Amino acid sequence: MQNNAIIDAARDYVMAQYQQHPRPNLVYHNLVHTQQVVQAAGQIAAHYRLQDDELAAVYVAAWFHDAGYLLGEGSAHEENGAKEALQFLQQQQVPENVQLMVKGAILATKMPQSPQNLVEQIVCDADLSHLGSKEFADRNKLLRQEMELTYHIDIPGIKWLTNNIKFLTDHHYWTDYAQTLFKQQKEDNLEKLKKKLEKKTKEAGEEHLASVAAAAVTPGTEEAPVTATEKKKKDKNKDKSSKSERGVETMFRTTSTNHIRLSSMADSKAHIMISVNSIIISVILSVLVRRLEDYPNMVIPSIIFLFTAVLTVIFSVLATRPNVTSGTFTKADIEKKDANLLFFGNFYKMHLEEYQWGIRQMMDDSDFLYSSMTRDIYYLGVVLGHKYKLLRISYNIFMFGLIISVGAFLIAAIFFPVKA
Repeated sequence: MQNNAIIDAARDYVMAQYQQHPRPNLVYHNLVHTQQVVQAAGQIAAHYRLQDDELAAVYVAAWFHDAGYLLGEGSAHEENGAKEALQFLQQQQVPENVQLMVKGAILATKMPQSPQNLVEQIVCDADLSHLGSKEFADRNKLLRQEMELTYHIDIPGIKWLTNNIKFLTDHHYWTDYAQTLFKQQKEDNLEKLKKKLEKKTKEAGEEHLASVAAAAVTPGTEEAPVTATEKKKKDKNKDKSSKSERGVETMFRTTSTNHIRLSSMADSKAHIMISVNSIIISVILSVLVRRLEDYPNMVIPSIIFLFTAVLTVIFSVLATRPNVTSGTFTKADIEKKDANLLFFGNFYKMHLEEYQWGIRQMMDDSDFLYSSMTRDIYYLGVVLGHKYKLLRISYNIFMFGLIISVGAFLIAAIFFPVKA
């Protein structure tokens, strides 16, 4: 309880400091960043079984780790933040061991980071957790803006990207949990930076070539060289075309996956009905039939129940029964673009060489490829519709048959009891 009070007091103190010492240039190292670091520190710390004092030190250090920006030069903000945190903790009469842990954790965030224990590692990883988050691009823009405002400089895009790529490449998280949690997104962010740098470098080179070519044009020439702006427009149109193709491919992939998933669900439902009703049939034939001589009033309800179970099994089996196709195609089918080589039932009897030839023909013709994918999805849908129709009949038979059977058993037991 005491540690929770210290954490709350640290939060209130730091938030008040940000209100009392506004810094318009701190668009990145502001209260929002501090709150994000506190949240990340709590998430990482929750994975480890920390002592109460250690957990309190993690939270307090996370709140104070950037408070030094409000008190002096940014280059010494770790030292200033640690000093401010110690003064606060002393006023709160916090034990000395917690004070030392908080001080060490704040100083460990100084670049290059140098954590010596788990508490310091957690705070260091939380401080740079944005490197492995989806908000990295937005946070990175704010950091660049803050540096330009603070030092009154204009940072070139290529230089900024190069430094960021080097920083992300050299950086590593200290705790195992942070490595697992942020690794994939950090790699994705790094890949995006590399692609952006490649694009920027290419554009810069094209602009340079265009300016040189424009300077070399002599009056009276019929055709001017392509400008960088025109080149950008062409590249933009290419990007739109590639995005459209990716969208079509994603649509085909998603639709096929959904159909296959629905087909698997239908098979599972059918198997449930087959299993349940097979048990019912076994019980009726092995137990109930032998007792009908003693209970003749149960003959008709038993027949209804048995008939229901058998019909349910029949329609469930029909829903899962595979259809056998010819398994062959001809060159004429390929030339007419009538063959669907994406479904095994159309080629499983063909030789490998013939199938490879057909696949190459399809891959070389985008219209043939897309029409094959469309045909494959269509027939998947037809099969799926047939499955669900039979499955619905099976479930209806089971539902209404079960109601009728139970009703028949009740009527037989109440109105036609066996006479002693």
